[in-house]
Amino acid sequence: MKKYDLIAIGGGSAGFNAARTAADLGKRVAIVDGAEELGGLCILKGCMPSKTLLFSTEVLHLAQNGKKFGLKIPQATADMRKIHARKRQIIGEFAAYREKAMSSGRYDIYRSYAQFIDPHTIKLSNGKMLSAERFIISTGSKISAPPLPGLDVTPFWTSDDVLDLDHVPQSVIVLGGGIVACELSQFLRRIGSRVVLIQRSQHVLKDHSPAASEVVQDAFRAEGIDLHTDTKIESISSNEKGVTVKFHAAGKLVTRRAKHLFNALGRSPNTASLGLEQAGVKLSSHGRIITNKWQQTSQRHIYAGGDVCGPFDIVHLAVAQGELAARHAFGEKGLRPINHDHLLSVVFTDPALASIGQQESALDAQKTPYLIATYPFDDHGKSILMEAKRGYVKVIAEPKKGRILGAEIVGPHAGELIHCFSGPISMKATVFDLLRAPWYHPTLAEILTYPLEEIAEQIEAR
Repeated sequence: MKKYDLIAIGGGSAGFNAARTAADLGKRVAIVDGAEELGGLCILKGCMPSKTLLFSTEVLHLAQNGKKFGLKIPQATADMRKIHARKRQIIGEFAAYREKAMSSGRYDIYRSYAQFIDPHTIKLSNGKMLSAERFIISTGSKISAPPLPGLDVTPFWTSDDVLDLDHVPQSVIVLGGGIVACELSQFLRRIGSRVVLIQRSQHVLKDHSPAASEVVQDAFRAEGIDLHTDTKIESISSNEKGVTVKFHAAGKLVTRRAKHLFNALGRSPNTASLGLEQAGVKLSSHGRIITNKWQQTSQRHIYAGGDVCGPFDIVHLAVAQGELAARHAFGEKGLRPINHDHLLSVVFTDPALASIGQQESALDAQKTPYLIATYPFDDHGKSILMEAKRGYVKVIAEPKKGRILGAEIVGPHAGELIHCFSGPISMKATVFDLLRAPWYHPTLAEILTYPLEEIAEQIEAR
């Protein structure tokens, strides 16, 4: 039985970066991953394929609306075979690069699944046994199917299926209103599908502010998505013609039919086959692995990172968790826990939605005082000439000295603009600090100066 300093169970963002960091520290490392392809969810079935498709349909949407810009474009349609082929090529390049890095000889790679036999030993699906002084569990997440009436007997697509489409579906009913549901609903609508989106909560993207969600919802409806919020599903059924969903909305029983059903109701931690009981690793009531600020589980030599533990299923957070776990596991001094108050979030809809730092709801719950200012894109030169007038920018700051606590942007290129606040928030900068910097005209970024100026004026007036 081979023995290692660290075994990473799962080779995605958290596991690979923990292994890389441990190898940099001179440790003997193994990665155990039984997936058909190496690379993890982000590269293979998540961020990169979805954003490749979304960018194609963004270009398509601009072409179809060329008349607004004084352009005569007779026809613009999606060639799904070519879009699909381009996506496969791009993802193949990313996956090949990751596999090359993992197969560099710095780690032992086991293309198997792992199960704990005891806290220091795992058995692989090929029968081999491995042991380690320390582990990191980074097995990601899987599609979840909530107990909705009829869903268990109705064929449905997952995000994997939508990301692999090489044709334009006639019609799709989408269940859910989270990031995956919203991004891929807009993708489906823009390639030419008829789309019905059914969300249980009052707003889509419910982890963001209602005001930001409303902007996205208005855009969806303007593009022809049949959007229903604040619903309760009565039944889901299917026949040879397609699927039928009956649900309550606005006090009425509503029926919608389509050729296909897309289950976008979220993901759950992928831990069922790991034998965590034998390892003594505890789970929360939501099925996530419980970790402390150093990513340690209830067994201090076993760490976890990524979707299996959360608290947010975000790639850059998984990378940071993996690196922190490895450094802590081998006693590196001067470490700091990950600061979730600096968290970034981006939704790649059009308009995009992005936030960073502490938001109003969290500050209200903590009874923390703050100042807030917003400014709309429909009153800004660059966004007007881009015909991208939906949405706003919002800045949240501490009321005495103006230290920036958070920001929210919903509008054009929000995912890029939000990074204007990454450094300042991490450095505890104030609105006055940012206003001392030059902002070029005409740019989208200069819109941020308006809420900054408003907060500065509020502080000076006090």
